[in-house]
Amino acid sequence: MYDIIVLGSATLDIFMSSKKLQVVESEKFITKKGLCVPLGSKMKVDNVNFAMGGCGTNAAVTFARQESKTAYLGLIGNDYPGQMIKQELSVQGVSIDLLIETDKYPTAFSIILSLPGIGRSILKKLGACHEMTENDIPFDKIKTKWIYAGSLSGEAYKSLDSLFDFAVKNNIKIAASPVGQSQLGEGLKRTRALLDKIDVLILNQEEASLLTGVDFNKEEEIFKKLDELVKGIAIMTKGPEGVKVSDGEYYYSAGIPESGLVDRTGAGDAFSSAFLVGYIEKNDISYAIQLGTANATSVLQEIGAINGLLKKGEWGQWDKVEVLKEKI
Repeated sequence: MYDIIVLGSATLDIFMSSKKLQVVESEKFITKKGLCVPLGSKMKVDNVNFAMGGCGTNAAVTFARQESKTAYLGLIGNDYPGQMIKQELSVQGVSIDLLIETDKYPTAFSIILSLPGIGRSILKKLGACHEMTENDIPFDKIKTKWIYAGSLSGEAYKSLDSLFDFAVKNNIKIAASPVGQSQLGEGLKRTRALLDKIDVLILNQEEASLLTGVDFNKEEEIFKKLDELVKGIAIMTKGPEGVKVSDGEYYYSAGIPESGLVDRTGAGDAFSSAFLVGYIEKNDISYAIQLGTANATSVLQEIGAINGLLKKGEWGQWDKVEVLKEKI
């Protein structure tokens, strides 16, 4: 019996930073700014790092470091990135008994380009983890108290329907951040069946706005809609502005501590997974917010999504954030 079985992407992340990268302003970019290299030329890279990434594996490492009995359920390619992920999961104390290897698809990977002190852009290639189907899931081996599902695309996202149905029938609780840009494009109707089954839903502010159809800045209206859709706890992370949580009876909100910043990769996964650990441990949303925030802040201080993750009993060098609680 596991404490938590984790689904979500598993990738090889390649981090490249260079002071030679240029910020170019243009209406052609979604953000109106681009991180650019000169066409047809060579450019010096200052640092290169290889690390395991992906919302599923990132979360699994948090759970393992917090001493939860954890397994990762997902698909990797039978290639070098896949074997690197397999080895790293084992080193981190995550069970690979539910890990599936395939020759049909390569392992997913990302290239993170960063201009130190300014920002980053991510190039991603979807891979094996997004191709997992319902037929790949070993339902007879799913013996756990919780399922944590990170964002997935393609066939893997579709497989969540049957997995969540299985969880409900077997009294397994579900925490999920199942909606990224590709899933939100399918509309609220497509995701409603999933939301009705989720005990803890985690979204960032942009995702919450798109999912509910409510303006990004109208937090109260966003949460009114979320409380209609989710039977349990709804969490909305707001980046540098902190987090807001609703349990249907109270709102909980907190900012973030002042800290350094080396790399933002994996901070959202670090918060979500540590929040769940704290909530399971004490059934206390305020404590869960504090643990999640501490874990995310620690990750911001390191290159890579797992290097800064806290071990059980650790809180980092920052004071615990103050959590405000108000009646809805």
